[in-house]
Amino acid sequence: MTIKSILCAYSGDEAKGSGLRHAIRLAKHHDAHLTGVLRHGTSTLANRYAAHVPNALLSYIRETDAKHIGNVRRRFESAVKAEGIPDRAEFVELDPAKDGPLSEFAHGFDLIVAGVHSEAATEAHLSANPDILALKSGRPVLVVPDAYDATGLADRALVAWDGKRSATRAIGDSMSILAEKSHVTLLSVGNTPRGTDRMVANMQRQGVKVDARTVKRSGSIAETILSAAQSDGAKLIVTGAFEHSKFSHDLFGGVTTDIIADAAVPVFMAH
Repeated sequence: MTIKSILCAYSGDEAKGSGLRHAIRLAKHHDAHLTGVLRHGTSTLANRYAAHVPNALLSYIRETDAKHIGNVRRRFESAVKAEGIPDRAEFVELDPAKDGPLSEFAHGFDLIVAGVHSEAATEAHLSANPDILALKSGRPVLVVPDAYDATGLADRALVAWDGKRSATRAIGDSMSILAEKSHVTLLSVGNTPRGTDRMVANMQRQGVKVDARTVKRSGSIAETILSAAQSDGAKLIVTGAFEHSKFSHDLFGGVTTDIIADAAVPVFMAH
């Protein structure tokens, strides 16, 4: 997959700009166009209790949101200017009521970069949710941990491989990225899936320096994957997302969500 159009979705100030910094790095590396986007939303207070909240307070909430959005726009414009790419960058304020959902807006991009969704009351309604984007947009999502910073892009990567559809999709979507790495580990937990040898052969034909490894589960599957990534020195994790239904995922949790919550390095996921 050639990356020429990157969408950087605002995920909250808790990320400390990690998603934007990484998106700019990728845009420069791939000579890609970068679009920053912030989805307008309604705070929980205004959404659920509007009928019981004084108009003065609702106006204050809207004014506060407007100031917040303006600050995010200025930070984006300042960052792309400082990195010398203002001519191939833009910032979009997305109003779902008029422009449709963020997942639909994302259809026109090769890659979505986002931070971990913010749960802060003041910005959760403005923060993109990478899980939902991966599920509904049809595009791969790169989730950058809060406050993550690195001098360059990852040189080593680990692919979480269970032989299923989502993992296969994630490998296909990330193939051009993986081909640039000095080493890639195709990691399975517990059992080696059927077709692993063929997947390795295909990746090698694509120029990926990969070997397959199966490890015993130690703790949860997510903990096993994160431990292996750390041991391998991998600075990028590739994984499928939502292999089970969204209802099941919400009810019982999911490996990808657990990886995103605890990863110290970016996580590339696709559904």
